Amino acid sequence: MAIVAVYPGTFDPITNGHSDLVERASKLFDQVIVAVAANPGKTPLFDLSHRVDMARNVLGNMSNVKVCGFSELLVDFARLCKANVILRGLRVVSDFEYEMQLASMNRHLSANVETLFLTPAEQFSFISSSLVREVALHGGDVREFVHPLVAKELVTMIGRRHKGQE
Repeated sequence: MAIVAVYPGTFDPITNGHSDLVERASKLFDQVIVAVAANPGKTPLFDLSHRVDMARNVLGNMSNVKVCGFSELLVDFARLCKANVILRGLRVVSDFEYEMQLASMNRHLSANVETLFLTPAEQFSFISSSLVREVALHGGDVREFVHPLVAKELVTMIGRRHKGQE
């Protein structure tokens, strides 16, 4: 039986930490599905299709990785994809409590899907999408935290926002 992992997130934007985790996961699982969440509870900088496109461009060199957008309940999306694993990243201890709650709820909703956690490589442990956005919005250089394509997209999007062209 193939082991399919779904790695969900908002990916607003996808960072080098995300890419590292996907690359390492691609060696552990038969297929990794990067599931970009619509997440109406958040106000993303990039719309869903833009986030999906960026992730596809950044991760396109990995043959067993697929990128999809989704808006349904995660366990329902995992079921649709025939995934048996939900993959989550844990950067810092403070992530653990929230991630544990999510894992418990997902296990309650679907006993057939296990949640597994991966920690980032040390050089990526402090990077988060929200920090990257914050630095970029204030004119900081984020090139060491994201793929060059994503850095370019951030500059373009922030330029539009400052001109009121969102």
